[in-house]
Amino acid sequence: MDSTREEADDTLAYLPSPLAAYVRFVESINYYVGRFAMYLIFLMLGILVYSSITKTFFFPSLWTLEMAQFVMVAYYMLGGPYSMQLNSHVRMDLLYGSWSPRTKTLVDCVTVFFLLFYLGVLLYGGISSTSYALEYSERSYSAWRPYMSPIKITMCVSIFLMILQATAVMLKDIAKLRAPLDPPVDPQKETRNEL
Repeated sequence: MDSTREEADDTLAYLPSPLAAYVRFVESINYYVGRFAMYLIFLMLGILVYSSITKTFFFPSLWTLEMAQFVMVAYYMLGGPYSMQLNSHVRMDLLYGSWSPRTKTLVDCVTVFFLLFYLGVLLYGGISSTSYALEYSERSYSAWRPYMSPIKITMCVSIFLMILQATAVMLKDIAKLRAPLDPPVDPQKETRNEL
């Protein structure tokens, strides 16, 4: 992770300082949110183990399955921006894998606008649905009947963080395109790499 951050910091030198600060700020937020979201899988597993025990030996709980679903949604929605930051999303590699790094970066700079449009529409619908849930105290139709607003707020926050991360990735790609093809060699880094 440190080598990736070091490489990103080198690339950010080719951006104006306010944009570089924006990228660093967004990536630090998504790093900590993503690291937090990583541990939600253990909460979900704990809920499912509790559910199995109560169904086997005691009275089954009404809330366990739906709560596990809510935790799972929070897990993958809040982890999405961090996954994008690490460049670990699944992608269709039919043509992309054979392109040069510069061509990949150029294509990423164009296709990110489709992602931003999709996320914008998703956020618009999410805000509309969340405001409805808050205004009318919307509840689930299950027997447990939990309020829907907490998970909808979580989804809206995660979509917003994904938009921020997509713009940060786009700015990093622009910085890569602005960087010279053969970057200057830093003698201090050369000696560190040899050790």
